[in-house]
Amino acid sequence: MTSPSRHVEAFLEMLAAERNAALQTRAAYETDLRHFTSFMASQGLNAEDAVMQAESGLVEAYMQSLGKDGLSARTAARRLACLRQFFQFCVRESWRKDDPTAKIESPSLGLVLPKFLTEAEIERLLEAGTRGHEDPRRNLVSRAALELLYSAGLRISELLNLPARIALSESTMIPIRGKGGRERLIPISEKARDSILALQAHDAALRSKWLFPGRDPQRHLTRQGFDKILHQCALHAGIDPARLSPHVLRHSFATHLLERGADLRALQTLLGHADIATTQLYTHVLQARLQALVETHHPLACNVDC
Repeated sequence: MTSPSRHVEAFLEMLAAERNAALQTRAAYETDLRHFTSFMASQGLNAEDAVMQAESGLVEAYMQSLGKDGLSARTAARRLACLRQFFQFCVRESWRKDDPTAKIESPSLGLVLPKFLTEAEIERLLEAGTRGHEDPRRNLVSRAALELLYSAGLRISELLNLPARIALSESTMIPIRGKGGRERLIPISEKARDSILALQAHDAALRSKWLFPGRDPQRHLTRQGFDKILHQCALHAGIDPARLSPHVLRHSFATHLLERGADLRALQTLLGHADIATTQLYTHVLQARLQALVETHHPLACNVDC
């Protein structure tokens, strides 16, 4: 792909300095912008000219090319969102007078409901985290991680970056640094607290600064390393590993809280969502389940004999 221009490099530096964007996030933006500049090069423009001369018609042609290449609407929408942020940055920096993406509509994504486990499946999974591995320490790691992911609704990045000396008080409130460097205080369950203390006691000799250290105690456990642990727990719990991921546990946390009467604003705070619209997605899960309940059990509902 085309090398990034100085404008793209400046944009990526801004993401790190002003928005505290994670390394993976910046890498994704860079990949999307490289792809766009490669397309512009195919139209006879170099990387620098793409910033100064890209017009809405060329951006529209780029979006159409994504569809022809077989990319999903979700991927196309993500790339357009990336271009919007990039060109808005260029306007703020006075490199351009206009944003060529301003009038381009994002591809329709449809409604994708979050996947989650039942409460019974969660219970089996947590039990598997206690004794699903031959290595006693791995049982401590999996139990503490699963308890935190489910009882606190953490993102996997938030979990793996927890410090070893996490503040545990009688109120069991812990500080979490989320997306964009935003901090929040969240409560954790007594079982999660006990599992953290058990892991800390076992790992005291490692002198790692991470609650979940990797093979090298100076580094935290990797996402790939945790995926292996989660895979083994799923098998031991009798759950298809394809149905399970750290985000599925986060979705389960949110869905189960709403089912039991949690307030949507409180859930937004717990999940660390900047926009309530993101949290409202979970209400569609409940609506779909309620509709299915009525269709299945209401005496006037149409059934298979209709």
